[in-house]
Amino acid sequence: MNIFYNVIKYFLFLTYWLLIANISFRVLMKRRNIPASMSWLLTIYIIPFIGISIWFIFGELYLGKRQKKISNRIWSISNQWLNELKSCKHIFQKKNSEVAHSLFQLCKHRQGISGIKSNQVKLLSNTKKIMQILIRDIYLARKNIEMVFYIWKPGGIADDVAIALINSAQRGIHCRLMLDSIGSIEFFQSPWFEIMKKSGIQVVEALKFNLSRIFLRRIDIRQHRKIVLIDNYIVYSGSMNLVDPCLFKKSSGLGQWIDLMTRIEGPIAATMGIIYSYDWETETGSKILPQLPDKNILKNKFNINSSVQVIASGPGFPKNMIHQALLTAIYSAKNELIMTTPYLVPSEDLLQAICTAAQRGVNVSIIIPLYHDSVLVKWASRVFFSELLEAGVKIYQFKKGLLHSKSILIDQQLSLIGTVNLDMRSIWLNFEITLAIDDSDFGHSLLTIHNQYISDSQLLDKKIWSMRSYWVRILEKIFYFFSPLL
Repeated sequence: MNIFYNVIKYFLFLTYWLLIANISFRVLMKRRNIPASMSWLLTIYIIPFIGISIWFIFGELYLGKRQKKISNRIWSISNQWLNELKSCKHIFQKKNSEVAHSLFQLCKHRQGISGIKSNQVKLLSNTKKIMQILIRDIYLARKNIEMVFYIWKPGGIADDVAIALINSAQRGIHCRLMLDSIGSIEFFQSPWFEIMKKSGIQVVEALKFNLSRIFLRRIDIRQHRKIVLIDNYIVYSGSMNLVDPCLFKKSSGLGQWIDLMTRIEGPIAATMGIIYSYDWETETGSKILPQLPDKNILKNKFNINSSVQVIASGPGFPKNMIHQALLTAIYSAKNELIMTTPYLVPSEDLLQAICTAAQRGVNVSIIIPLYHDSVLVKWASRVFFSELLEAGVKIYQFKKGLLHSKSILIDQQLSLIGTVNLDMRSIWLNFEITLAIDDSDFGHSLLTIHNQYISDSQLLDKKIWSMRSYWVRILEKIFYFFSPLL
């Protein structure tokens, strides 16, 4: 019997160390940034059994086998479509502004297409009005409506959107709706799910959560995009979830969530459509390639001097694309850089890029919420404040609600609007979308909104911040240790 127990003991001991060695090797071979790699290694060695479990659930960036197979074959057909799109030379911008040139060249090299002109781009900042305009566009739709959101929470004006979508489906409009399984759990538990399906709307639960499969695929990869496509011509994208701002997380006491959305008419809908097509096929196996832009589109009076580029991220998309785009944009700044984000947990490279911008004379401002819905991210972000303040970065804390906008404005010319937070989850993990807009008129509109945010914020004082208590600093460092894993 003792021999049997010894065999079991040595077998478990050997298995444990093989697991540790295997995970250590995979951490090192992934070539993550050093802080992230060190955090994983320390987690695995300090709290081994818990650390190993966390690694298998959250450590690898992978989808389920079925989705992976679909993802591998999608781009063969999609690339054919992209080659056809490239033949529509009338929609591509040949020259960008000086500040936007590097970013648009990066996108062209890595994503295969140049920036697109002849779009009418409008910036929207009032969630209630955005919903009303969206409802109008849904009722006016003639062919198709495609939507993807991280959160759809029933109630209030969100129900008016649902009714408009149902009415459109009943009059023959082809409607597709894709919602994240975790973010929209209340929607899938509500009657709206079945009502929409019965009305003819194709509703897909993206990245469906299943505890029994936690070791087969990552359960924390989320469909974080916010996109509306109407008639292959009208596009909505930005930070807004499909919720009534008066009702969403009202009990938290944080106030209304403050968001930004762009509404675009023009050929950019085609490139947004290919991203939606990829996401839809990954979930359903069905391909829905968008129509190519109409050659008559240049007959409109839209601005042909500006251009728009869609930057997408997530499994199956160009690796590190969002991170490279952010770094390129920040290093392009010469005079002014304004950033808004609800979650400020940047990579080491992004932190240095922001600090370097301030140190080389760029007027850098970061606007974040004063009150936060995530305790972990709130404390993890605080550890970066000292370095940013020392470099000369102005940190504004927004007081009138939870600032949920994700935007960057560079030299009042280049704007980045989308779903990407300045944290590891958005940069490395989730399915995200960002619009890069090279347009001074749009930049001035965004500047007006940023100035309003600043007027509703308090400036973090460097001297007062340096006087915070010792135990607070220790707590910040503890959360900082986990920041690469957030």
